[in-house]
Formats: sequence, C-alpha cells, structure tokens
Amino acid sequence: MRRLVSGLVLIGISAVSMAEQAGPYSVNKSAKVGGLGGYDYVYADQAGRRLYIPRNGTEGRVSVFDLDTLAPVTELPNISAMGAAVSAKSGHGFATSNPVAMWDAKTLKPIKTIQVEGKPDGILYDAFNDRIYIFGHTAPEATVINAADGAIVGTLDLGGAAEQAVTDGAGHIYVNIEDKDNIAIIDAKKLVVTGHYGLEGKGGGCAGLAMDVKNQILFAACRKPQAMVMLSAKDGKVIDALPIGQGCDGAQFNPNTMEAFSSQSDGTLSIIKENSPTSFTVEQTVKTMAGAKTLTLDQKTNRILTIAGEFGPAPEPEAGKRPARGDLIPDSFTIMAVSK
Repeated sequence: MRRLVSGLVLIGISAVSMAEQAGPYSVNKSAKVGGLGGYDYVYADQAGRRLYIPRNGTEGRVSVFDLDTLAPVTELPNISAMGAAVSAKSGHGFATSNPVAMWDAKTLKPIKTIQVEGKPDGILYDAFNDRIYIFGHTAPEATVINAADGAIVGTLDLGGAAEQAVTDGAGHIYVNIEDKDNIAIIDAKKLVVTGHYGLEGKGGGCAGLAMDVKNQILFAACRKPQAMVMLSAKDGKVIDALPIGQGCDGAQFNPNTMEAFSSQSDGTLSIIKENSPTSFTVEQTVKTMAGAKTLTLDQKTNRILTIAGEFGPAPEPEAGKRPARGDLIPDSFTIMAVSK
C-alpha cells in the first residue's frame, strides 16, 4: 500500500495527450500509477466507487483505485487476469484469471477460485439473473457463473472468438465474435445462442461493443475497416457506419449524453453522437495515449476512463512470429479520465 501511494502522481494533460481536436471532451485528469505487468480491460464499479485494473503476466494482480480521485486503494495479489467485473446484487467481484478469482467487493478479501475451460479474456456482469459471463477465443467461448456463490451455471459455444459483450438487462446478451465479423445473441434465461447478426461488410474484426438499451441499438467498434457500425438489436439491420481510430478494443454508450465511445491503441478516443435512432455523427476524436485501447464508463460523473503505459524499443522479430513490443517502461503506466 505504501509503495502504491508513493507512486501516485497526478500529471498534466500535455504529458499524455496530443493537441485536442475541437470538441467538448478532453483528458482532464491523469494519474501516473506505475507498476509492471501487462494490461487489457479496465472496469468501473459505479456503485462501489472503485476502479479495477487487472495486470497480467508474472506481475499478475488486480489493482484497485478510488473511482473518483484515482488514488490507490489496494491490490489483489496473485491474479493474472485480463478483465474484472462486480455484481452489484451479490457484492462479489470476479477476474478473468484461470482459475477465475472471486472476492468480496466490499472488503476486497478473496472468497475462492473457480476452475474454467478455455482462456478467459473478456467479462460481463448481467443483472438480469445475477450472473457473470467469462468470454474467450477458444471453446467454450463463454462460461456462465452464478455471482452469488460462484457456481458454474453452464458453458456456451458462440461459434468464434468472443470479445466485448453487452446486456439489455431484460434477458438478452450480445457478444462480438471478432473472427467471424458478427454478433452472437444469447437468451440469458434459457442460456442458449439464438442467432448471429452479420455486419454486411461494414466492419470486421470487431472488438468493442456498446448498446443504447432504450432504443435497442448496438454499436460495434471494428478494426477492418476502422468503423463504428450501428445496428438494430431487434433484427440486426445495419443502420449506419462511421469512421473511428485504429486498433479499437472497447466501446461504451452513455445514455445520459446519448454518445457512444470507442478507444483505440493509436491513442484516440472516438465519440459518436446519437442524434436520433437513425441519425449518427462523429462528434469528436480525443487524443489520449498510445496503447489506450480499452475503456470504462462512470455514468455517475459521465467520465470515460482509459489506461496505457509507455514501452521501450521492440526486440527483433523472430521468423514466422508476430512482432513483439518492447518492455513496459517502469512507472509509466497511467490512468486517464476523459470528460467535458
């Protein structure tokens, strides 16, 4: 705890962002929290006012911060995970380690671990029946856990690599299937896949998914081409597609402002304004920080939070293998808050 507190430094916007494009949003607060380990998803527990950042690899842990001040709270050790989520009803937190870690979200004390198949990656909490969905790229692509006791309810084959998912809170789950360029639909009550929505060539390699629940509109953030595809959650009909940045890995929709957000590894945050259920415009592209590819929404404050670190020179690529990135520069890991 002492190490974390001493490592917290609030830094100016200029240190983490390039010149802003005209628009209402900007990076208005940053916390350089440091720490080694890889990173992927970031999660805002809005009810508990905590921010969870799983770190993976040999430095695996879940770092917990105050959602309002970005000050460190504690660390949950020995958890190498990609994502985290909290059940507001049960008061239990979960992380996509393997085995899946489960803890008390109030005391932050461990409860147990849950052995699952596949390689856990994404995660979703569905308040409809108080369940946690663990997603991955290998079968079974979804494992469903009872948030109250951590029991596995069932598994699902989604037909491809599962990325971000959303719930309408009324028994329907939608999941981006990244390698098949479609969105899987799950009946949360029967725990079956009822179909897939294609994207009609408007987007592919989609890794971010958000939803306007009131108007039943899905926002699929895609990499190939770089586009936000809007489609009806009722029948899958594509409504529109608009350009976003490069390397998206997450999306959020804020019903308070009727805006969809997608974060990209090129250091941009794309903001799509929903003028009506059939009219959308690119409102702004906010400069964040290279590598800030995932995001979370704090609907209470209307803040988007994203994370990134700085990396050293990449090593020489090995023949036949994907180029690796350099090592994370010590103490460079940063949380950024974007708002008006």
